[in-house]
Amino acid sequence: MEPVDIVGKAKEDASLPKATMTKIIKEMLPPDVRVARDCQDLLIECCVEFINLISSESNEVCSREDKRTIAPEHVLKALEVLGFGEYIEEVYAAYEQHKLETMDSVRGGKLSNVAEMTEEEALAEQQRMFAEARARMNGIASSASVHQQPNPEQSQV
Repeated sequence: MEPVDIVGKAKEDASLPKATMTKIIKEMLPPDVRVARDCQDLLIECCVEFINLISSESNEVCSREDKRTIAPEHVLKALEVLGFGEYIEEVYAAYEQHKLETMDSVRGGKLSNVAEMTEEEALAEQQRMFAEARARMNGIASSASVHQQPNPEQSQV
């Protein structure tokens, strides 16, 4: 039987992209230091376990507050509870930076009105986008492509 993690999935199901993790590892070390492949694998496993630990504790914090969605403050509280309080300031700063970058990319893209949407409108938009993605994956023309502007060459004169 396969080893199972805390949420019942096989360990092989939970992983991080090796190329990304290898790049992060290399960026953190001096250029003349090499890392053995088995050491890289061990570091990646440690990261996965850390994420599992933080996720599990965040879920506990969320449950204690009778919430159904884990929020950033639950993650920050989990860090404190688990003894990683010295990282909270840096993690919060990274979170704030991520929010700023995300807002900039959303404003620059076609989803610029997301901030003005109600939760119901955002959910409807998300469902529409999922449906379009499923349709593209299945090779079916999406409803958006059916309602496109007619080709000027095909229009009647």
